[in-house]
Amino acid sequence: MGLISRMEIVFKSKMNKVLNRMEDPRETLDYSYEKQLELLQNVKRGVAEVTTSKKRLQFQRAKLLQSNEKLEKQARDAVAADREDLARLALERKAALQQQVDGINREITELEKQEEKLIAAEKRLSTKVEIFRTKKESIKAQYSAAEAQVKVNESVTGISEEMADVCLVLERAENKTEEMKARAEAIDELMEAGTLEDLTGGRDDIDRELAKISAQTSVESELAKLKAEAGKESGNTKTTEEVKGPEEGKEV
Repeated sequence: MGLISRMEIVFKSKMNKVLNRMEDPRETLDYSYEKQLELLQNVKRGVAEVTTSKKRLQFQRAKLLQSNEKLEKQARDAVAADREDLARLALERKAALQQQVDGINREITELEKQEEKLIAAEKRLSTKVEIFRTKKESIKAQYSAAEAQVKVNESVTGISEEMADVCLVLERAENKTEEMKARAEAIDELMEAGTLEDLTGGRDDIDRELAKISAQTSVESELAKLKAEAGKESGNTKTTEEVKGPEEGKEV
């Protein structure tokens, strides 16, 4: 299969899908029903035309028959008047008119047959059109009900999907909140342990240096205190030795 043939098949399939989505069966049924009504009207019009033609021929035949009766009377009158020539002429005209009458009779017979066929076709078509109309309305009602059900289901499905999205949003928000709380607690623990420096107080380098000096001063003060206490204890020991020293000298 060539490329062009394949493209044509793909194009036709795509167009068929598009048309199927665009097609409304109710509109298609109504359109078919209108076409059937038009056909029925054409058949009725045909019946009316055939009937009109037959009536017209019947009217012509009636006139010819009247002419024939008149010619026959003229032929009798001519015979009574010993005018055989006039009687023969009247009879010849009558014979010619009779041929026309016979031809009209044949045409009328043919038209009557056509009229009967058209009337029968009209009755059959009328029955079919009525059956189609009833079926059409039933299908349209079923389709409308199914369409309404589909819309309801789609609406319910849409609501369900929307609620599912809302649940996901709530779940994500809860997770984010829990993560933020855990992060805040972790930062508080690190700050309390001294691992992190609290930068929220707005201290600059000078503040940090002053804090360091203050801490060193406090350390030095504590160290001096400890040394002073240690020195006091050393002083007491020295005094004791000084007291014991003379006594030991006296013994010597």
